[in-house]
Amino acid sequence: MHDDQLLRYSRHILLDEIGLEGQEKLLAARVLLIGAGGLGSPIALYLAAAGIGHLTICDNDVVDLTNLQRQIAHQSSAIGQNKAASAAHTAHAINPTVHITPLPQRADEAVLARQVAQADLVIDASDNFATRHAVNRACVAQRKPLVSGAAVRFDGQVSVFDLRLESAPCYHCLYPEAGEADEMRCAENGVFAPLVGIIGCTQAAEAIKLIVGCGTSLNGKLLLLNSLDMTWRSVSLKRDPVCTVCSDRAGRMS
Repeated sequence: MHDDQLLRYSRHILLDEIGLEGQEKLLAARVLLIGAGGLGSPIALYLAAAGIGHLTICDNDVVDLTNLQRQIAHQSSAIGQNKAASAAHTAHAINPTVHITPLPQRADEAVLARQVAQADLVIDASDNFATRHAVNRACVAQRKPLVSGAAVRFDGQVSVFDLRLESAPCYHCLYPEAGEADEMRCAENGVFAPLVGIIGCTQAAEAIKLIVGCGTSLNGKLLLLNSLDMTWRSVSLKRDPVCTVCSDRAGRMS
């Protein structure tokens, strides 16, 4: 780590739980971020600022005027541009020493299989169940830790599925695909602008903790926020022994 990096990351290095060794882990890490919207914006900016070595941002959507109320990685001049490219540009301006790769395509099975294999950690900041389940399947197959978040109206949630651990539940254990009928979208239901910042920042914090190896992660827990009265609830999660996605993980690990 050269002198400029020591100065840039000095406030992390001063923390005993991170220190020089932890910051070097961040500088060496490869993170895959799915989604560059409301959640993905603060995630991308904070991970870049924290010195994540290589950040890949995947999003095939383009910036729209209605996004600017909450998607802070995009400026008005970015309207019509791809979100992954716009977020990468903003994050790179914050920290030009970080390698950021925009991936302006849909996170389908083939893309995820390739990108998840190259990542140390995956963050799901998408806005639909189909993508969340596809990301989960790829992370289960590759045994990569997954930080998941969602936000709509005034309600948000965050969880960690540390799929390196045999005992960890996966996203499908929490939300089986058969139960997707009540999916809520921001476009139809609205979303409180600061909520996505709170949830996205929490996801970024969990990602950094997992990479550094400090603190206690949200693995096995679902953290729920009602931002209308600013109350948090924590719900314990258990692995579903008959989950159709992760139940045979022990066999694949052997």
